[in-house]
Amino acid sequence: MRKHPDGDSIGRIVETEAYIGPQDLACHAARGRTKRTEVMFGPAGHAYVYFIYGMYNMLNLVTEAKDYPAAVLIRAVEPVRGVELMKQRRLNEALRNLASGPGKLCQAFDINRSLNGADLCGKVLYVEDRGEPTPKFDATPRIGVDYAGKWKDKPLRFLVRDSKFVSKC
Repeated sequence: MRKHPDGDSIGRIVETEAYIGPQDLACHAARGRTKRTEVMFGPAGHAYVYFIYGMYNMLNLVTEAKDYPAAVLIRAVEPVRGVELMKQRRLNEALRNLASGPGKLCQAFDINRSLNGADLCGKVLYVEDRGEPTPKFDATPRIGVDYAGKWKDKPLRFLVRDSKFVSKC
C-alpha cells in the first residue's frame, strides 16, 4: 500500500524476484557496499528504491538481518484500490498494464527514490497480510540477469500462477 496526499494505492503482489547477498552476482551487493546499496545492508523491513536505465524506479524490500544485504524486487502487482489514480499516473487505461512490471508499478504508485529507506511498517509505504489464502505460484529464473553467471539460472523469480498481472510469462 502507498499512502499519498492524492489518494491511496493498493495492490496485491503477484510477482517478485529474490536477490540473496554478495555471492549472488545479480544482486547489487555483489559489487560491494556503496551509497546506493547502503539500505540493503540495514535491517529488514525497509524499502530499497533505485533508479535504472535513466527512467525507471524499482522497489525492493530488504529482507535479511543487518549487514547481510538481500532484498526482494517487487516486479508486479494486481491493482486493487486507487485504480483511477494509477491510470492517471500511468496515462494508461488498461488495468493489466498499470503495474505489470517494476517500473510501471513504481509509476502507478508514485514510488520514487524519496522513499528509499522507508520503513515498510510505516505510514507511507507498507506491506500487510490481508488474511488471503496463499496462492499457487511458480518459480522461474529471474529476468534480465544474463551477466550473473550461474546465478542467472536460479529459480528466484516467483509469480502467482495464472495471474494476468505478471510482467512476462
